[in-house]
Order: sequence, then C-alpha cells, then structure tokens
Amino acid sequence: MLYFAYLDEFGHIGPYIGRNDPAHNDSPVFGLGGMILPYTSVRHFSTWFYQLKCNLLAWEIEKSGQHPATWEKKGSALYTTMNVNKYRQVRTATNRLLKKIRDCGGHAFFVGLQKNRPVAEFNSQALYLTVLGEAMKRLNQYADQNDSDMVIVMDEHQDRDAILTRASQAMYGGPKPRRRIIEPPFQVESERYQTCQCADWLCGLYGRIGAFQARPDEWGEMSWTQTYFQDRIDAASIRSSIRLQTATTEVENVDALPEVVDTGLAQAPAAATPPED
Repeated sequence: MLYFAYLDEFGHIGPYIGRNDPAHNDSPVFGLGGMILPYTSVRHFSTWFYQLKCNLLAWEIEKSGQHPATWEKKGSALYTTMNVNKYRQVRTATNRLLKKIRDCGGHAFFVGLQKNRPVAEFNSQALYLTVLGEAMKRLNQYADQNDSDMVIVMDEHQDRDAILTRASQAMYGGPKPRRRIIEPPFQVESERYQTCQCADWLCGLYGRIGAFQARPDEWGEMSWTQTYFQDRIDAASIRSSIRLQTATTEVENVDALPEVVDTGLAQAPAAATPPED
C-alpha cells in the first residue's frame, strides 16, 4: 500500500506572548497537520471534497466569479467562532468530512506544540523544521506499522530549500532513516489541489483546538472546539498530538522535539464515530 499525507501549517510560526500583546498575539501553538489517505482513495476523496465545498460555500464561490476547482476558502476563515456557532451547515460538513476520511481508510493527522521560548531566543525556521522532522518520524512509523510507503504533499513554503534539506536528512541520515518516505515532500499550489485545500481546512480546526487547550484563559470563546469536534478528531486521528505547557526543552533543536512531544501523549484507541451534529 502507498499512502499520501497532505500537510499544512496550523497555529502561527512566530513567537507568542499573549492574546492582548500588541505584536506577538496570533496563536500559542504551532504545528503541521492534515490527513493521511491510501492512494486508492485519493481521487475519490478529492472529488467528494470538491462537491462538499461547492455545496457548502456555493454563494461565496458564485460571488467570487472563479471556477470552484481553483477557488479556495482558508480554514482560518471558515472556522471562526461566529461561523461555527451560527451555521449548523459548517458543523455538519466538518463531521461528514472527518467520517469520510475514515471511510476512505485514512486518518486525520497533526503534530504541534505550545510555544514557550522568549521572543529574543525564538527561531521560527528551526521550529518549523523540528516539527517537520517529528511529523516525518510519525508518518514513517505509521507506514512501517502497515508495511507501506508514504508520500508527503505540502503547501508551497518560502523556505523550500531548508525544508527539502531537513527532509532529506531525516530520510537518509542518522541512526533511524525514514525509509518508508519515498521522496522529500512535494510542495504544490494549494488552490489547485482539493486534497491540500482539505488539509488547510483541517489545520484551521487544529489551530483553534490547540489555542483553546493551550490557553483557555485567553481563547475561551473557542470552547466550541471541544463541544462539537474534539471527540470526532480523536476518533479520526492517528499518531497525533499537540504538546502543551511542559515543552520546556529547547525545541528548536531538531533532536529535542521527539522526546518532548511523545512523552505521555500516546494516542488513545479509536472510538466509534459520534453521530453527526
């Protein structure tokens, strides 16, 4: 079997002080996430998501004047408190999406952590590459467990060279090469890939969940993430976690994150899919 992992960013790559800080207020977490699909389901799922998008956001698509195949709705714009609480269709579509991933033999997937480094010591690129390395480790473990291979597809990124270098190091170097990952990550234009658009939607939700879990005192209005989606995310996800609060080692060191992220965060057995909202 060959699996495709579609990844995007969630949270924010920059430093975080507090929600009311004038400069560093975007999100207390950062991570990479999306979904894993068997290659036999990719085309079917892509078509299904395209139809879901067209039905859910028909008014916006028509207003844009663009062809829906290349029109993109960012997950951060979709999963706002107002949208989720006001529009039942958004909640229902999300529940259908998570169920469809499972029905296709796939999983939701995410790796992230709460940022805790002082602004003066913060290294955004190193943080990104560290999380990427951890994501690759977990994807390789998943493929190895299933005697399969893995292809990673990501949204375009300005640090393409650094990402490809880090990925190649993980694949071919060190004591545990990621042999199940058959190529460094492919970077694509998300507006032309329905699967990548779906990963972006999921990351919009992962980012809200992480912000609420990391700082409920500051992101309390995001409690809807627990009410409507947490159980469904838990049921759909594999080898996924957001490391909160106790990430006190220097996580910008590539070798440090696996120990930090994995400690005490083993994924619980998959639960039955809850009924749709």
